Amino acid sequence: MEAKPCRYSLAVKTSHVLPPDTNAHGTLFGGKLVAHIDDVAAIAAVRHARKPVVTASMDSVDFLAPVREGDSVCVEAFVTWTHQTSMEVFAKVVTEDLLTGARKVCTTAFLTFVALGEDGRPDVVPPVYPESEHEKKLHEQAAERAAHRKQRRKQSKEFAEEFGTDYPWNR
Repeated sequence: MEAKPCRYSLAVKTSHVLPPDTNAHGTLFGGKLVAHIDDVAAIAAVRHARKPVVTASMDSVDFLAPVREGDSVCVEAFVTWTHQTSMEVFAKVVTEDLLTGARKVCTTAFLTFVALGEDGRPDVVPPVYPESEHEKKLHEQAAERAAHRKQRRKQSKEFAEEFGTDYPWNR
């Protein structure tokens, strides 16, 4: 499989934040922002793999700045690293006060997607290579993030087994 540059997978989406998207404080619901991120990151992953994908994980999402009603949010995402069947996607979200033009990065996140073959099972993806300095930095640090994700996933499975499907008061 021929390697592709990170920039080939770039996906960008800008959305206007309207009243139904906001909480009682007039700021964007965190879940709405996460949905925007997952949507755009999935497009980037499909662009890279040219196969259907599923979200395998989303690293922590830190809300760095509020997104207010009337603002816009611009989500940019691209594949930073690949393994056999998985891809790490970096997403950056910029909020803009459309009346003043003031812009802030309101969140960043890393997501992992798995490509699916025609049989619905994980399928191989092409390698990716960085070109810009930012891409190179993200690419160089990706293996460390992947190892951390693997450990976190192991802990999640242990919690799932320990706590099971019953509520604590039903045990």
